[in-house]
Amino acid sequence: MADLFDLPFDDPPPAGRDDASPPPKVDPAPARPPSPSGATPGAAPARRIFTVSELTGELRGLLETTYGELWIDGELSNFRRWRTGHVYFTLKDAGAQLKGVMFRSAARYLRFTPEDGMRVIARGRLGVYEPKGEYQIVCEHLEPHGVGALQLAFEQLKRRLEGEGLFDPARKRSLPALPRKIGIVTSLDGAALRDIIHVLRRRYPNAHLLIRPARVQGEGAASEVARGLTQLAAAPGVDVVIVGRGGGSIEDLWAFNEEAVARAIVDSPVPVISAVGHETDFTIADFAADLRAATPSAAAELVVTRKDEFEQRIDRMQERLRASAIMTIREGQKRVREFERRPGLAGWPARLALTARRVVDLTHGVARSARGRVGRDQRRYHALRLRLEARDLRRTVGTIAARLAGSDGRMAGAMSRLTSYRREGLGVLTGRLENLSPLAVLGRGYAVCWNDDRSAIVSDAGAIETGDRVHVTLHQGELDCTVTGRDRARRVSDT
Repeated sequence: MADLFDLPFDDPPPAGRDDASPPPKVDPAPARPPSPSGATPGAAPARRIFTVSELTGELRGLLETTYGELWIDGELSNFRRWRTGHVYFTLKDAGAQLKGVMFRSAARYLRFTPEDGMRVIARGRLGVYEPKGEYQIVCEHLEPHGVGALQLAFEQLKRRLEGEGLFDPARKRSLPALPRKIGIVTSLDGAALRDIIHVLRRRYPNAHLLIRPARVQGEGAASEVARGLTQLAAAPGVDVVIVGRGGGSIEDLWAFNEEAVARAIVDSPVPVISAVGHETDFTIADFAADLRAATPSAAAELVVTRKDEFEQRIDRMQERLRASAIMTIREGQKRVREFERRPGLAGWPARLALTARRVVDLTHGVARSARGRVGRDQRRYHALRLRLEARDLRRTVGTIAARLAGSDGRMAGAMSRLTSYRREGLGVLTGRLENLSPLAVLGRGYAVCWNDDRSAIVSDAGAIETGDRVHVTLHQGELDCTVTGRDRARRVSDT
């Protein structure tokens, strides 16, 4: 029988179904009409045939009209939360089981984490899931049996965060002795803020307070408190942060039992004091904080020391320091007297006095030598300074400028004459070069004859055979020619 109860769920209904409203009611079947044959009441009734949908609808109507809102005690099994936010589960005991569903609109208010095997009490209405012909409870509220949902959620979160090391005493930091700037995260309308300000004004009037208002009760309060802690921790100069509120029920204090607030306290770079509720109230924030205060007023007393107490502490430390110094001096004097009584140290005060006199004489001699050396260095310094002033550029810059101007003029004239002379010489050389240039000879009608591969100039007709190709370079252009005849005996001079 136990194996039967642990069977897996069937597939849940499609997500498109409206999760906020129960399935529509179907009126129960009307009274059976009289027999059309007019039979007497004692006669056998006429046969009526139901469809599956009709029968399921009548059964649903009977369940919904017979049972209104009801509470069911059972053990959770096959608990599943779908991506849509709906929750499906089975309630069972030793002899039966009942499937249940909690839609997203109700499941989001669960304060604890349901687990298989947990005994719970469910509140809801019975309904029929017609596509599968199954009856189930549409749950609107779920709470653990024998303990409140908030208390169970508190214990579950506490165990999980403690397992992660968030409550480890080695992680917690000590408070600064005299904080310069104190951050406060609480409501502006609560008495907690007034109590903190009153205590701080009495104990430490020079305290600089940085207040981050936040809701401390109701939906969304935890996120505001966590955001306020993060912002105050990032503010420059804040040495310590107080977060808290006045007393109340567990529902009123629940914002300080949220995981977001605990992680914001742990992530804070400065120490955090938790001051939530009264002496008997404990929250997750108290375990995560570096220091827990029973009340907001106690937090203000812990964060700063009274001025007179602080002064008394300084006086006590000063007295201890003075007593320690006196004791050290007396022990030193005692040791000196013991040394004086030793035979080897007899007369050491006189020797010490003679040594002191010699030290004084040497000191005076060193001082006179130092003064003489300093005087000589000063005289040498003055002499060098006079020589340097004589060579001051500010005095000679005018003369140097005039000399530079004269040199510039002479250099410009020399460069002009040299340029003219070089230009005339260049013209003469250009004329001579043009007279010797082969191009000038070609311009007068002469030509240059090359062999076929342009490797040599042909100056003798005997070097060329009839039919060879030659190249003739003229003043303008070239000719490719074929030799048809030659005359070695004829020379240019013969013409």
